Amino acid sequence: MVGGFEVGAVPYNPDGWGPPDSTDSLVASSNLPLNVPFAPFSRSDRLGRIADWTRTMNNPGRPKTASDSVFDFTNDDSFPANADEDMSFRLVDGKPPPRPKFGPKWRFNQQRTQLPQRRDEEVKLGSARLRRSGLAIPFSTFSKLSFSVPEPEDLLLCGGLEFYDRAYDRITPKNERRLERFKNRNFFKVTTTDDPVIRRLANEDKATVFATDAILSSLMCATRSVYSWDIVVQRVGNKLFFDKRDGSQLDLLPVHETSQEPLPEAKDDINSAYSLSVEAAYINQNFSQQVLVRDGSKVAFDEPNPFANEGEEVASVAYRYRRWKLDDDMYLVARCEVQSVMEVNKQRSFLTLNALNEFDPKYSGVDWRQKLETQRGAVLATELKNNANKLAKWTAQALLASADMMKLGYVSRVHPRDHFNHVILAVVGYKPKDFAAQINLNTSNMWGIVKSIVDLCMKLNEGKYVLVKDPSKPQVRIYEVPADAFENDYVEEPLAEEDQVQPPGEDENGVTVNAGTDDAEEKVDAASQA
Repeated sequence: MVGGFEVGAVPYNPDGWGPPDSTDSLVASSNLPLNVPFAPFSRSDRLGRIADWTRTMNNPGRPKTASDSVFDFTNDDSFPANADEDMSFRLVDGKPPPRPKFGPKWRFNQQRTQLPQRRDEEVKLGSARLRRSGLAIPFSTFSKLSFSVPEPEDLLLCGGLEFYDRAYDRITPKNERRLERFKNRNFFKVTTTDDPVIRRLANEDKATVFATDAILSSLMCATRSVYSWDIVVQRVGNKLFFDKRDGSQLDLLPVHETSQEPLPEAKDDINSAYSLSVEAAYINQNFSQQVLVRDGSKVAFDEPNPFANEGEEVASVAYRYRRWKLDDDMYLVARCEVQSVMEVNKQRSFLTLNALNEFDPKYSGVDWRQKLETQRGAVLATELKNNANKLAKWTAQALLASADMMKLGYVSRVHPRDHFNHVILAVVGYKPKDFAAQINLNTSNMWGIVKSIVDLCMKLNEGKYVLVKDPSKPQVRIYEVPADAFENDYVEEPLAEEDQVQPPGEDENGVTVNAGTDDAEEKVDAASQA
């Protein structure tokens, strides 16, 4: 005979559902088993199934652990812990952050600045949408190129030059000179197609390819570049124009570009790559005007400065419009600049003026104030290692302008944390050809790169393109863009919020740049840093 199931005494609650509040209901506990300990329940305990036979235990990609069991529910999301208690916990990692292996993290892992590879074959550069044309040129092919050009001819000289003050050749760190500011002098960074002289030469069919020395030097020294840059290419009929965008990186001077020592990533840090490039441009402009003899004497040329208004105070600069023969029916015209002149053996010699800047000795490992007098070669060798691209571009520009001498100034901050005040520690002169050989800059290879890019662009259809240095790979890419891209009145579809670029602010160092019409503070496109 099967025994019955005894429920036991169930107290009756006349006031509603659930057990009664009266203590009389405790008589029901007399039916409970004896000597059973009472275990209080905590809200942190996770109660669930006794066993879960539906879990997959044969995942080869997941490592086995001691908790891999059908009876383990510690990772079961169906039993969340109390939210209030979880918010009170914080994980603290005591391990030091890993050091970057290859220099600045943002240089190689900057996702915002890299050109995204989209399925619809479209990418963005700044605020313009680009369509890929499928052309990519690795730097390894550039190193094998060689092309020789005959001596150029001067088509026109414009502007005026002041004489170089040789007293600056005797400056040492012990008798340093304070770097002055020249806010009243205007500097012009005019692109190729905005140059009225180049427009005139193009209408006269003086050449088929037109550019500036800044653009050509960027192409010639492309293999030494690490940061990204871009050049606008316009194919109009049988003519080719190489331009730069407004606010392009070509107007600034990179600092510590080829160094392995990482720079701060925050853009507003005074030692970030962006801040140092603006500071370097500010230093170069002021240095190029301070080392001149300011007695009012000036050497004038065929025509005045083509970008200055009448009565406007402009910086000492001469523009040499020069023509090179690239082929039987192909000529290249470029606007080249020299900043000063001096008399040598009763003959005038053209000079280019540039300045290297020291911002913090701990980044370079060489203190200029201690080493410039006794170990100047070691200082230059360190700069060649950390700023190989910038020095190569300066040398290329001096060669393009056929300058007789290039003067390099060594300018340092008064204090490492003061990026507004600087001193000139030394000025050294070099002959461009000798310096090019010293830094292993091959003239034939430089022109080989230019000739190959010109031949490639001449095969493109008429239109506008952008030549972009890849921000993470040693190569350049060519993208096709709309005909009105990068124009002042260019209007396009709004970008997604994550792709929007914040408008650049005023330059805190007061670097003055004139686009050819009105004076304006130099503005830098944030996306061009890609």
